[in-house]
Amino acid sequence: MNKRREISLERAGELKSRIEDYLSVRDSIPTGFSEKVQEQYKKSKEILMKHFGASEEQWNDYKWQLINRISDIETLSLIVNLTEKEKEEIKNVGATYRWAISPYYAALIDPENKYDSIRLLSVPTGSEAAHPEGEVDPMGEEFTNPAGSITRRYPDRLIINTTNECAMYCRHCQRRRNIGETDTHKSDAVIMESIDYIRNNPEIRDVLLTGGDVLCLSDKRLEWILKELKSIPHVDYIRLGTRTLVTMPQRITDELVDMLKKYQPIYINTHFNHPKEITPEVKEACDKLANGGISLGNQAVLLNGINNDKYVMRLLNHEMLKIRVRPYYIFHAKHVKGTLHFNTSVDDGIEIMEYLRGYTSGMAIPTYIINAPKGQGKTPIMPQYLLSRSKNSVKIRTWEGVVIDYENHPTIDIKEYL
Repeated sequence: MNKRREISLERAGELKSRIEDYLSVRDSIPTGFSEKVQEQYKKSKEILMKHFGASEEQWNDYKWQLINRISDIETLSLIVNLTEKEKEEIKNVGATYRWAISPYYAALIDPENKYDSIRLLSVPTGSEAAHPEGEVDPMGEEFTNPAGSITRRYPDRLIINTTNECAMYCRHCQRRRNIGETDTHKSDAVIMESIDYIRNNPEIRDVLLTGGDVLCLSDKRLEWILKELKSIPHVDYIRLGTRTLVTMPQRITDELVDMLKKYQPIYINTHFNHPKEITPEVKEACDKLANGGISLGNQAVLLNGINNDKYVMRLLNHEMLKIRVRPYYIFHAKHVKGTLHFNTSVDDGIEIMEYLRGYTSGMAIPTYIINAPKGQGKTPIMPQYLLSRSKNSVKIRTWEGVVIDYENHPTIDIKEYL
């Protein structure tokens, strides 16, 4: 064996040893495709279909899913084993913070595990009432609203909040102050005021439609908004913020995709937080959108007890790429009133980023973000790879922790060389 091959094999062995810890735990992390998860899902689905008197066709109809969201303890108890204390806690929290879960998403809950990721994300716990610290509006959205239902934090882009309705009300929601007790779409007048503001401010080139969840609007209403925005010459593209791909994938119909294709470029940012949320139904929904030429990205939130684990987050990003969803952001959880039990240290986020860079492909590495308080914008947080900088060199640290002095030559005037 020649020397080069020996060196190559030795290096390959080193690299293999660096992933053995992940491989040893990977199969123990549940995904929506896991045999055990699918078996439980089918059982719970059957129970709920019998309870609602629903057919398979109705179960696969997003309108049926939306109308039949579970928001009472009795129905939830059919598929989740709740203690009397837990029932009382849900009742008490529900008096302050609304909760509702699509039958599809509820069927993914492990009925016996109180720490199940899907359960923590969807079912109220006593912690929401026991720890009322935090802020109602940590992003200061009430003070970044120049017109209509707009949130504007940046020079060239803004958000239009279209509705307060969601297929499932996440327990960590940053806009729980807007949920209320009834589903309310923004009025035509408010939407038009928002669009007119964009029309009169030519620096706005990027518009994000969100809510609530923008895909809780009907196809007809969403198309009206898209058509109005596309009539503005300086709007380059439109983004849709939605978690229906995760909580109600039945929403992604052929009719919706055909409509969205007319208003390209359209980008969808969704919100997967755990590999268990990625199921065969979700894959089918993402395939429809991706095959329709619509780019998909993910904005996860770093959540205590759900994904603040370097192995869980790595697997989540791998599973998303398999269904053509690109990891985009990991958001540090905001200090929202009633959600502080989900908060993590910044150290958790940095550790996750340390064990992504170099350990997986760049496509599987999102940007870790802290949203600066009161709408001051997204701030990237990352491990320190640039250790020092001088006029002639920089000191860098590789993903393996090797420190290197790298020459830093001044940029030349290219005209002197041409």
